[in-house]
Amino acid sequence: MSQPPSQMPYLPLRLALSGISKQYPAVKANDQVSLKVEAGRIHAVLGENGAGKSTLMKIIYGAVQPDAGQMVWNGRPVQIKSPAQARQLGISMVYQHFSLFDTLTAAENVWLGLDKGLSLSEVTARIRVLAESYGLDIDPLRPVHSLSVGERQRVEIIRALMGKPELLILDEPTSVLTPQAVDKLFITLRQLAAQGCSILYISHKLDEIRALCSQCTVLRGGRVTGEVDPRTQSNAELSRLMIGAEPPRLRQLDPLAQSTVGTTVLELRKLSLAKESPFGTALVDLSLQLRRGEILGIAGVSGNGQQELMAALSGEDPRLAPGQLHVFGADIAGASASKRRRLGVHFVPEERLGRGAVPTLSLAQNTLLTRTENVTSMGWIRTQKVQQLAQDLIARFQVRAGGAGAVARSLSGGNLQKFIVGREIDANPKVLIICQPTWGVDVGAAAQIRAELLKLRDGGCAVLVVSEELDELFEISDRLVVMAQGRLSPALAVADASRALIGEWMSGLWPQEVSQHAEA
Repeated sequence: MSQPPSQMPYLPLRLALSGISKQYPAVKANDQVSLKVEAGRIHAVLGENGAGKSTLMKIIYGAVQPDAGQMVWNGRPVQIKSPAQARQLGISMVYQHFSLFDTLTAAENVWLGLDKGLSLSEVTARIRVLAESYGLDIDPLRPVHSLSVGERQRVEIIRALMGKPELLILDEPTSVLTPQAVDKLFITLRQLAAQGCSILYISHKLDEIRALCSQCTVLRGGRVTGEVDPRTQSNAELSRLMIGAEPPRLRQLDPLAQSTVGTTVLELRKLSLAKESPFGTALVDLSLQLRRGEILGIAGVSGNGQQELMAALSGEDPRLAPGQLHVFGADIAGASASKRRRLGVHFVPEERLGRGAVPTLSLAQNTLLTRTENVTSMGWIRTQKVQQLAQDLIARFQVRAGGAGAVARSLSGGNLQKFIVGREIDANPKVLIICQPTWGVDVGAAAQIRAELLKLRDGGCAVLVVSEELDELFEISDRLVVMAQGRLSPALAVADASRALIGEWMSGLWPQEVSQHAEA
């Protein structure tokens, strides 16, 4: 039985930061930050998007150099000049944005960061053991380009654990894990802490922090605003420390709202597609109907065909046969992505950098990826209007960025997500297909994005949401389907579903003869 917070024993300091500051051209990311991490503690770092959490973690890991301040590691002052030096000291980090080579296998990516005294075959064997122990299902021989976002994150976590770190930094580690896998990961993290490993845990999931962590440092605007034991705080109290207020409550779904649902606007008819790579997922006899004025949620574990389904719906995969995809009654199976946008179908991919935005282009330039109203028929770009659109999106969706000219990769993950989601919502879509809408964003931003999706729905838009966040799907969806092993379950009204039932269906265990009212 764990001891009450007041009786927890003192543990020696693993890491102490004092007066850490970092100035970027447009923002002061860290301002006189102090932080103490005890050996064997799981210590949360909490803050809204752009609060300076990622910068601080990169300073600890040696990827960014501070302008001022001191770092003490295991009792002695250090200057960590590189991630390689950090790993030698016993510090490992799992980034929110992945740093994997697409053309290499998972095992080769892990092997690159390790002492070459181990052979690739030995590393492969150890990966299999770790993956089994931590519930992080991954095939070490698969090329990274064939992995889903969730599977790539598992590779990152395993790579960090391979070095047996004394300090493990985890940035949003559970954002793409199932509830069962999260529980298993927590068991592992508690075991690591019991063995003396310190863990710095960054998450926007307040329930996770309260369940897992015994210490919490809160950042706002680059400064420390509080140091608390999260087990003694409510979600509302943590939210107030983080964003200065409680996140707005989403209005409860009206049980009579289904009466306002309109006709079917997007219909998928018996779509089957062979997998294009040995590591992909074949789609098997998929059918679904998305109706005007509803949010249809797709639940499921990453890697069960969501990528392939989204490619088929967005136009990236051109293999659909005539008649398999209809929008507003028109057969668009062979239509390009641009034609689908002209029909009012907009799409937000799960991968922010590289698909949702070009990392090296400015936010203004990134609006042109899907918003072509500021390009003339002759191909001329209305530069001022492009800049104004980006500024309007920054203001409307409260994106923390150095203006319309800031490059996409300079934004925190949550702020970039707000910009990409905002870009598509602002286009007033008739159909919005969105993947992982609130992955890695803080509670305030998540509430804002979900409220915008509900507003779209209430305005008559048909919204298809793919998410691994069951709480999110239950909060905003009118109906739910589950994707498992390349198949789609029957649809259920949210009122008829439960987390236990959906969790069971996520293993592919739905009955083949579900009552017809579920699809009605």
